[in-house]
Amino acid sequence: MAKESMKAREVKRAKTVAKYAEKRKALKKAGDYDALQKLPKNASPIRMHNRCKLTGRPKGYMRQFGISRVTFREMANQGLIPGVKKASW
Repeated sequence: MAKESMKAREVKRAKTVAKYAEKRKALKKAGDYDALQKLPKNASPIRMHNRCKLTGRPKGYMRQFGISRVTFREMANQGLIPGVKKASW
């Protein structure tokens, strides 16, 4: 499990990105890079990092499901993910 502070930091970044999205778009279109530099660092969407929705794990993230590979495997083995079953041949 990730620390709660790390999860909260990602949520805060997401809110900041959403808040400044329109302003960033307008400044980029106008080519005003000095004004872009003055926006907060966390207003840039590139600073966001995908995390598992359940555990907060930052690595091994599967976009299709929104969870980490470890959580995915546990849930798939328990049959909690519809349409996913362990391969056998």
